[in-house]
Amino acid sequence: MTYTQLTFRSGNDDIDAWHFAAHGEAFVRDGRAPVVVMAHGLGGTKDSGLAPFADALAGAGLQVLAFDYRGFGTSGGSPRQRVDPDGQVADYHAAIEVARSLDGADPDRVVVWGVSLSGGHVFTVAAQASVAAAVSLTPLVDGVAAGVLAARHHPPSALARSTSAGVRSRLRSLTGRAPTRIPLVGRPGEVAALSLDGYFEDYTALAGPTWRNEVDADIGLTLGSFRPGRHASAVSCPMLVQIADFDRSAPPRAAADAAFRARAEVRHYPGDHFDVWPSKDLFATAVGHQISFLTRHLVVDPIALTPTTAR
Repeated sequence: MTYTQLTFRSGNDDIDAWHFAAHGEAFVRDGRAPVVVMAHGLGGTKDSGLAPFADALAGAGLQVLAFDYRGFGTSGGSPRQRVDPDGQVADYHAAIEVARSLDGADPDRVVVWGVSLSGGHVFTVAAQASVAAAVSLTPLVDGVAAGVLAARHHPPSALARSTSAGVRSRLRSLTGRAPTRIPLVGRPGEVAALSLDGYFEDYTALAGPTWRNEVDADIGLTLGSFRPGRHASAVSCPMLVQIADFDRSAPPRAAADAAFRARAEVRHYPGDHFDVWPSKDLFATAVGHQISFLTRHLVVDPIALTPTTAR
């Protein structure tokens, strides 16, 4: 894993990022390669499982810029550990502008990449920004659908405790007090943002040194109004949506509906939310599909001498 650390601004805060240089000539045009801009999902940091994705894409010949959102990891900003979807989308836009100016990067071939919560952000960003392609892995695109799915897998008492903590945190913030925090991931029956069987082990196995197992308790209220899938029909670039068919946190049906409206290429995987991550059996397949998709859409067509646009 080789990368260069860099810092850029989003709003009034510093964003910490890693630049993975491209290896190989497969994507090079006029001395420049496409650049993939990526960030983590719910409460994640770039040192918690993103590097293997970045390494694989860089090894295929793509530039990669991975960054931490404001308030998370080694980026600046406060409050800490609070998920702000609009702020995170703004961080993506700031990262895209930086990515266009990276050494060896083609400013006309920027790819926006996301997973889980950021897989939802990808729909929003791709609809708003001029990008060449988008990759959305196990995306959360509809908070209401996610809530319905959560109700199937959690006892009502656990959901009630989490909701109560969220309301208290929201009220504390409105009165200028420090928010209430809960674990980001816990074991079944615990109050946590994610507490499904196996998720504690899966998420903590990815955790890097900057990751913190806590999040503002109002995350449930925030996700209740999170609906990036509504932007799907405005996506005009080629898009790959990768769906885990047995996903217990990012509803597969909602992702498929959004993908259809975005006219996206869709790949399905016989696993749960974390089964496409490094060390899992589906990781190599999922990354291979990403590289294949980006090759078809971003490599120069030797006959037309223009980027391929077939969808």
